[in-house]
Amino acid sequence: MNHPSLRTLIDASEGVVKADRIIKGGQLVNVCTGEIYPADVAITGDRVAATGDVSAYEGPDTEFVDASGKYLTPGLIDGHLHLECSKLSVTMFADAAVRFGTTSVVSGLDQFLVVAGPEGVREALREADASPMKIFWGAPFKTPYTLPETTVGFRFGPEDHAEAQSGADCFGVWETVAEFVLNRDEKVLQALELAHRNRLPIFGCAPMAAQTTINALSAAGVRLDHESYTAEEALEKLRAGMSLLIRESSVAHFMNENVRTITEFGAQSRRVGLCTDDMHVADIIREGHLDKLVRMAIKAGVKPVEAIQMATLNCAEMYRIDHLVGSITPGRYADVLIVDSPESFVVERVFSRGELVAEGGRTVKAPQAPERTAALSPAFQVAPVSTDGIGVAAEGSSADVLVVEMDRTVPFVRKGVPMTLPVEGGTVRADLAQDALYVTVSERYGKNDGATVTAMINGFGLRSGAIASSAAPDDNNIICVGADRADMALAINHLSKAGGGQIVVDGGEIKEFLPLPVAGIVADITPEEMADAEDRLEAAARALGCELPSAFGYLIFLEITAIPEYAVTDLGVVNYHSQDVVDILRPVITQSVAAAN
Repeated sequence: MNHPSLRTLIDASEGVVKADRIIKGGQLVNVCTGEIYPADVAITGDRVAATGDVSAYEGPDTEFVDASGKYLTPGLIDGHLHLECSKLSVTMFADAAVRFGTTSVVSGLDQFLVVAGPEGVREALREADASPMKIFWGAPFKTPYTLPETTVGFRFGPEDHAEAQSGADCFGVWETVAEFVLNRDEKVLQALELAHRNRLPIFGCAPMAAQTTINALSAAGVRLDHESYTAEEALEKLRAGMSLLIRESSVAHFMNENVRTITEFGAQSRRVGLCTDDMHVADIIREGHLDKLVRMAIKAGVKPVEAIQMATLNCAEMYRIDHLVGSITPGRYADVLIVDSPESFVVERVFSRGELVAEGGRTVKAPQAPERTAALSPAFQVAPVSTDGIGVAAEGSSADVLVVEMDRTVPFVRKGVPMTLPVEGGTVRADLAQDALYVTVSERYGKNDGATVTAMINGFGLRSGAIASSAAPDDNNIICVGADRADMALAINHLSKAGGGQIVVDGGEIKEFLPLPVAGIVADITPEEMADAEDRLEAAARALGCELPSAFGYLIFLEITAIPEYAVTDLGVVNYHSQDVVDILRPVITQSVAAAN
């Protein structure tokens, strides 16, 4: 990011250097005071020079922007975003987000990190600097996030934190998963202690947390959390001194639940922010990004100015970046939105770093991705998969199996259910009548011989074929669910050979394929192209029988071990509570979501 000298900022804000641009005639939504009043905005370079009566800042070369009858708000900040889960590169995601007023995001770029290491992260940050959207990077608390540790391209530990936290690009410690704190993981504690010494904020991740867990996280210095499944849980986190990020993603819809902390329980909104976490591009194109969340909060009963604060200053303050973004005040980046009104909050024009970057829901300049280096183009090293290589070995004619079951009522949650399944040729077979399908994970980095493991899963509803993805946090190994082993083998092998993507296969034919050549997880295609591809993939999955809200949305998160009750990784089926790999042929079912953590 550009950091001009103090002398430059002072000269601009005193009017010694005249403004490059002045936005005139608008009503300023001052998120620092909660006021709305007439004020012009003087911009010099990429920073705000002054607001109010800025006639003293006018020069012979000053450009004037007419905002008469409109309202001026700061650019929006997404408080927690896994940008890579959009499957768009940084450049292309910026093109989608800024048109709706999102000019800054907080991200760990953790998926780039586990695939391509620190150089992959640095490349993504350089890409952001050339885009109209800023990335405030938090160094992931540890990679991989999985318990037990799965196979990834790069492990990030205390030594890496020592280097990363000393850099100007690091703004905190990202996604500190509660279990690692509760386990007193030595490497994680070292990273957190280093953050305390460096006075960097610690970002948390504690879904369905019990009171003792919340207390422990607060004591460990976790400053904020984005994972609350109920308003009551969210309120307890606020009461314990943590800030709250209300998440509304493409699959996890928690705005209307968690905003009750303000509208029903009476909590003050000033320590509440907004985030999307994971977004399908098709949803952004159709419905908006952070601007949508502002409108949702207002509709739920939050006062308009407070909702705007939640998407701007509140986020900036909880991350300690309010000296750079979050308000239209001197010295901050000139990220200014011209909106129709605070109540309806339709973004009409977007200025980022002082430049007009979007107008009327379109970006001003077509996005141009940079040339890709070897850092973000690692080869897949998956051992070729055959039909016979997929399956769970068992004796006899049937077996009692622990089957991972999708919870249709709580997003992402997977329970366990015992099923009696047929055994043929020494292998447990899928049973479509019980919706018991195969699920595989293929290790892509060649560190575990590129092996493929198999388990059984319920809830996807496929009657034939297979779906697969190489974009799959937290390790981005290839995850595949299928009713037919030959189709699964075709899907896995195609993704490996192509260098990543998402695919639907049926009857030995590739029905849909989305290449993801950048790190095997994102692509340099336009948001509209990605939205079309997402729609086609989901339609193809529905044609196979999938009735989940999002086939690929649920598929890609199966490897995350921080979500109850079971995950599927390249090690096998992992029990969230015991944090170890279970023998699915000796099913001991754990189902205690309500008492998790």
